[in-house]
Amino acid sequence: MIDWLGIDHLFKLSGGEAVLGFLTPLFVCAAVFVAHMILPARRVTGYVADRETGELRNYRLNGLAVFVLAHIVWWFELTGMPRDWFYRSAMYAVAGGLVIGIIATTVLVFTQPEGEQKNRFLAWWFGRAQELQYFKGRFDLKMYFYIVGGTMLSLNAWSGAVWHNENVADANPNPGLFLYVAINSFYILDYFVFERVQLYTYDLIHENIGFKLTWGGPFVWGWMFVLPMWGMAPVADPGFSNGWTYFWLIGSAALFLVGWVISRGANLQKYTFKRWPERKFLGIIEPEVIEAGDRKILCSGLWGAARHFNYFGEGLYGVSMGLVFGHFTNLWAWTYAIFVVSMFVPRQVEDDKRCAVKYGPEKWAEYKARVPYRIVPGIY
Repeated sequence: MIDWLGIDHLFKLSGGEAVLGFLTPLFVCAAVFVAHMILPARRVTGYVADRETGELRNYRLNGLAVFVLAHIVWWFELTGMPRDWFYRSAMYAVAGGLVIGIIATTVLVFTQPEGEQKNRFLAWWFGRAQELQYFKGRFDLKMYFYIVGGTMLSLNAWSGAVWHNENVADANPNPGLFLYVAINSFYILDYFVFERVQLYTYDLIHENIGFKLTWGGPFVWGWMFVLPMWGMAPVADPGFSNGWTYFWLIGSAALFLVGWVISRGANLQKYTFKRWPERKFLGIIEPEVIEAGDRKILCSGLWGAARHFNYFGEGLYGVSMGLVFGHFTNLWAWTYAIFVVSMFVPRQVEDDKRCAVKYGPEKWAEYKARVPYRIVPGIY
């Protein structure tokens, strides 16, 4: 079965290496925690209010510094770990991350007071507490999860590229794979440069801290968002002519950029609106709103194209990830695109339900009438 899937090369660690691979996520989490706590950070006020005091929560943001430091340590092999280790140990690390997620979730959920959700499994899955901060607010668990996940997504991609370069060199390395790594690293670097925007997104505002987030934030995002690399790293260049190679690579990069502009632009517009409600986005897009009591629904610019237009950008990013390898019929290349669609379509449905409660069914129905498309303008 493993041979048929084309990932048998990821199960060739020795017994001792397998144990080390299993423990790798634990070591990574510990190292990122130390770096996050020690490195300088800026203090900012977020959007989410403390449910007990009603005051807006404060956050320490230094994800970019942790990201850069982690890449320096990895590149110069300062821990003695070879650069391809994260890729070679991926299967064992995913198993280790799953165990950490299960244990951590159990502790994090059942040490909190029981909420509205009485079903213990659903409470474990979705969580009870919206925010958990420790060390007098110095450490925010959600933001830590995303520092781990984002940093490891980039490092896992780079590690796969090193393995590819060392093992497929004689059969012509695939330039699309290196473009894949560059795109992912740019995507994550951009995330950390604009880290504050994350404080105004769905996860921080709506998600509770349960298994879905505890496993998903650091481990699914960090190790499994590079799922295409598992099967595509052993695959050589597709062998196109020079003209088609340029068309394929430039086209994939261009599609990613369009998706990135839509996704990042939508999130930045929402961030700008929540911080400065009267300010024009980019100095040109007037904020048009639907009044819903003391709340306002933004319905202009990118948020006038579709109710979750940022998800459309993420979808284009996923499609570009499927195309970038140049092996268009290889299912491994499309695993991320499949994952994105399966994640964001249900999330859109859930988010619509939340918004109907938040703004009121009549006002949300008014917004839906004004912006009829959910994700893809003119289609869905």
